[in-house]
Amino acid sequence: MVFLDFEKPLESLYEQLEKIKQVGEKGDVDVSPMLNELEKKINDKRKEIYNNLTGWQRVQLSRHPERPYTYYYIRSITSSFIELHGDRYFKDDKAIVGGLGVIDGRTVVIIGHQKGVNTKMRQYRNFGMANPEGYRKALRLMKLAERFGFPVLSLIDTPGAYPGLEAEQRGQAEAIARNLFEMAQLRVPILCYVIGEGASGGAIGIGLGDRVFMLENTWYSVISPESCSSILWRSWDFKEQAAEQLRLTAENMFEFGLIDGIVYEPLGGAHANREEMVVILKKHINKELEMLMGIETEELLSKRIEKYEQMGRFNIEEPEPEESAAPEEAIKSDENAG
Repeated sequence: MVFLDFEKPLESLYEQLEKIKQVGEKGDVDVSPMLNELEKKINDKRKEIYNNLTGWQRVQLSRHPERPYTYYYIRSITSSFIELHGDRYFKDDKAIVGGLGVIDGRTVVIIGHQKGVNTKMRQYRNFGMANPEGYRKALRLMKLAERFGFPVLSLIDTPGAYPGLEAEQRGQAEAIARNLFEMAQLRVPILCYVIGEGASGGAIGIGLGDRVFMLENTWYSVISPESCSSILWRSWDFKEQAAEQLRLTAENMFEFGLIDGIVYEPLGGAHANREEMVVILKKHINKELEMLMGIETEELLSKRIEKYEQMGRFNIEEPEPEESAAPEEAIKSDENAG
């Protein structure tokens, strides 16, 4: 198991647990009472830690190396999945995967970021940072879904769209903007989940939907805490402070009305009990798809537009009228000028 810095108290308890198990295996001593007591301590300590997480700790959990990624969820919630490749313009972007999947008898087009499960695969997947061709591939799949009447399921987990020069040369901003324009009008239901990191345009490029949810230990923001810290303080040392100021947790996003709900994870995070997390997420997906598929297309589009129109708060201030000169003064001024 991999323990984060704030999970160190759990690490020592797990070490004790392993030692007691070894003693029980090697000798004839009954260690079950000690195991039960230690497991209770672990559970109590885990509750204590996870009931008081900071924004930065949530960010760390969203990046946990053992956290389930898009491919894991796809394989776990579908009975069959056919991956489709390429944007038909440039190439196949490995940072975004997508295709046709069957979830409890219902065909769904699934699109998501894939980071990679080890160093070699992370390099292959570009750490989940998509190029323009990734967003164009996603749009191609959405249009395929629209043609055949399949709902779209989007799984978001990216540190941001790829910021390289070549990505800008191939139209990164246009590709993301085009996706937003088309997704707003797509004539099939769109269901989105932030399953890890939700950073900036890289996330929203496949994240405009009828219903948008975040897993409990994820974050969603216009910028990462590290980048925010480097801009405001010229250093990454203030990333924890930046995470709090950005208010990027699922609770914050729900409070702001930017998401429709939170999918709560097993105690200890999604990585602590992957199987249970899959059951929770699949049940939630089926429930939401059942609801969305029962809405007429025109009503669906109307509600989608209304949902995004209501986001944000702003004030409109009327400009104060300029004082105009009295008619007599204006005539005198004109005569003097003449």
